[in-house]
Amino acid sequence: MHDLLSDFEIEQLSLPDADLLFWRQVDLGRAHDSLLQELIVSTDWRQEEITVYGKSYLQPRLSAWHGDLSYSYSGIRLEPLPWTPTLLDLKAHVEALTGHEFNSVLLNYYRDQNDSMGMHSDDERELGPKPAIASLSLGDERTFLLKHKTRKDLQTVKLTLPPDSLLLMQGDTQQYWRHGINKERRPCGPRVNLTFRTIRT
Repeated sequence: MHDLLSDFEIEQLSLPDADLLFWRQVDLGRAHDSLLQELIVSTDWRQEEITVYGKSYLQPRLSAWHGDLSYSYSGIRLEPLPWTPTLLDLKAHVEALTGHEFNSVLLNYYRDQNDSMGMHSDDERELGPKPAIASLSLGDERTFLLKHKTRKDLQTVKLTLPPDSLLLMQGDTQQYWRHGINKERRPCGPRVNLTFRTIRT
């Protein structure tokens, strides 16, 4: 399933109608545990209420939006919190690895195995056509699901996201694929995921 691109452990995930690059481990320039704890403690987390098919419910995770511009999805309008030195440092690392520039980041805090992310596409108008979204994972590993929107012959893809891994979704990925994270049956510890993206005016 994976084609090794270079000696730096960058893999291209071979999925139709998608452009996905995966780093199983990246060097963020500091200890993983201290970075995770800093983000958990210092971030102004919120539990947003979203509306799906006319029904409102609390998201099964905590989140925070930082960056230069506001962002709207599922009936929520997020006004940006300012960049912190840590987030700017992580943004610089991700930009150097991916070759993309980003002006915003959505942080999601999965407190334990009961927190999750429903299947969706990041295809809001503010992201523009063929958006590049870089997803950085810290903390306990979780299983990332990918499901094609129209091709019933394709099975759901399951990708384990280890700590310090980076997944770049670009090209037609959001147009043709949904992604999400299910609850886990096994106990697991906290995970913080940072999805760097570019909001267009």
